[in-house]
Amino acid sequence: MSEAKASRTLSGKVVGDKMDKTVTVLVERQVMHPTIGKVVKRTQKYHAHNDNNDAKMGDRVVIEECRPLSKTKAWRVAKLVERARPE
Repeated sequence: MSEAKASRTLSGKVVGDKMDKTVTVLVERQVMHPTIGKVVKRTQKYHAHNDNNDAKMGDRVVIEECRPLSKTKAWRVAKLVERARPE
């Protein structure tokens, strides 16, 4: 029997929801600059599968890695952490 490998998870903010069943998630991380030694922010966008179209712009979500679902999509929305505040 093979053991199920724990999938990678990332936390980020939904910055795009115009596609059907797909959201764009902005993930921010902090790294130490190699020369200066200062902590700098690095951001990366991921396309994530949103099956029920429940995640909207501004929501905080947790995404998990999965098999490739399309050319650019290999992540899925695992959990909706916080809804965006309505204005």
